[in-house]
Amino acid sequence: MAPASLDILLPDLAATEALAARLARLALPGDAILLDGPLGAGKSALARAFLRAASGDPGLEVPSPTFTLVQGYEMPPAAPFRMAHHFDLYRLGGAEEVEELGWEEARDGVVLVEWPGRLADLAPEDALRISLTPLEGEARQAALRGWPGRIERLSP
Repeated sequence: MAPASLDILLPDLAATEALAARLARLALPGDAILLDGPLGAGKSALARAFLRAASGDPGLEVPSPTFTLVQGYEMPPAAPFRMAHHFDLYRLGGAEEVEELGWEEARDGVVLVEWPGRLADLAPEDALRISLTPLEGEARQAALRGWPGRIERLSP
């Protein structure tokens, strides 16, 4: 059986934020959302919009975890998951360094991972993989793979 997939054109930041809001409504405890793409592809923008939507706080301060490597966010009681962690693995050498960041503990909630190639064998098989390709201006192409039974609900 072929993996579930969906391709979405994101013409601007508002479309990226709308996709992130749909993701936040469907995310469940234990989910991993792996964000791939080159520098400037919109990985951080999508993660930021997801966290704001999931928290119900459009003004939530969501700094890029480029230097801290991981940021944790407590979700409100109404959210289906208690915690979300945003990992930026760009500066890591490999999976052993990811484990030192509290990977296993973070997996109780939802994890958003930029530069998921650094996860190696730690990458969950049931993860939603989102590959972002920058186009002209703010436009991006999002190729989503995974989440059978849920991915269809991510279509605009």
